Amino acid sequence: MKKFLLIPVLFAFVACSTVKVAFDYDRQADFAKYKTYIISEETMKMTAVNQLNRDRIIAATEVEMAAKGFTKAKADVADVILDVRIKGKEIQTATATTSGYGGYGGYGYGPWGYGGGFSTTHVNYDSYTEGTMFITLIDKASQKIAWQGTGKKTIQENLTAEKREQNIDYAVKSIFENYPPGAGK
Repeated sequence: MKKFLLIPVLFAFVACSTVKVAFDYDRQADFAKYKTYIISEETMKMTAVNQLNRDRIIAATEVEMAAKGFTKAKADVADVILDVRIKGKEIQTATATTSGYGGYGGYGYGPWGYGGGFSTTHVNYDSYTEGTMFITLIDKASQKIAWQGTGKKTIQENLTAEKREQNIDYAVKSIFENYPPGAGK
């Protein structure tokens, strides 16, 4: 069984496959009034990934915020707080295959036979890391969550810096497809 390191590989998503995304939002929130944002201190200090991937995630998120019509602002005038969190989970699966010889007993006449037969069972274990990115927009005035998008994907290790950046960009873009609520309908 191979252990994967969470920090260097988190969010090295496979760009050609989809990221499972979901979102939720406050039905009372007026999304039309949200025009400016700040990045939360927790996001800037995120330790679930290394500094290089943290910078990639923040850059990709800022690109998507700009694409949605947001501008970065000072803390005292921002409409929303942008918060990004990362979570990794080690998952292990097992697949058993059985092979053997003989019918009912293994030898004798006909398909049923009699006496003792044999079989062997082989179990294959597979371990992988599933990463989840949470992107949350918090209404600064009320301090309540206005919108939250999540993306979940199996993590791939040993990618180039360029591929990591592409994959992070893809994941963030996929999450933001559901903002603002109703825009994708």
